[in-house]
Amino acid sequence: MTTRLVAPQVGHAARSGIRRLVWPAITTAVMFALLLALGTWQIRRLAWKDALLAEIDRAEAAPPVPLPPNPSPFTKVEASGTLRGDLAVLYGVDVRDRPQPLMGAQLVEPLERPGQPVLLVDLGWIPADHGPPPPEPDRQAKVAGYVRFGDKPGLFSPGDEPGDRRFFTLDPAAIGAALNLPDVEPYVLVAMGPEGGNAMPEPAHALPRPPNNHLQYAITWYGLAIVLLVIFASWCSKVLRDERHPDRGP
Repeated sequence: MTTRLVAPQVGHAARSGIRRLVWPAITTAVMFALLLALGTWQIRRLAWKDALLAEIDRAEAAPPVPLPPNPSPFTKVEASGTLRGDLAVLYGVDVRDRPQPLMGAQLVEPLERPGQPVLLVDLGWIPADHGPPPPEPDRQAKVAGYVRFGDKPGLFSPGDEPGDRRFFTLDPAAIGAALNLPDVEPYVLVAMGPEGGNAMPEPAHALPRPPNNHLQYAITWYGLAIVLLVIFASWCSKVLRDERHPDRGP
């Protein structure tokens, strides 16, 4: 008699517990699939980033090519013309250890080329504690470096000081207008040079490389997926246990 009464109660408890698990299980499945998709997307991004960094390494090892009419960003090129030292400007703020922290900026000069738009050249970092650099005479130069396209000021960007030839946004059109240069390229040639030495301005030593954190991101997403399953399994076990033994305390 007792067995016939308990068995239906146990079966009913199991069915009730399963009903309570349906929608949480569906929600967990959707979230699990989303986390797996995000992790897989990061793995694909990792492959893309590795290929991009390998391409940058190859470009850095190769000699510069003559500046084409429409260069791609970060192309390693060279250009010749007349550097206008009398129109030098300072761009940005950068702190270097020399040997103690020293604030500086990038020295930018226009490069005039016959029959072509003026090309702004970022010659490198110089200390900025003594104000703008003294004017230099015009000089013929061949500059090797990489192409960097201009930026636009953001919401919190500090304002430029055209009167002092001090700029905090690398906007070739704005710099050209401040120097009364109506026709300038929409990009800047960032000069490159060997590392070491005390040459001023100090040029860039390598092509810029984007950060590659995709493996860490993928591990994070996959890890969250595993944690989600563990939490759901633990919760399911508790729900079914409570349904079978409703009179038990926690």
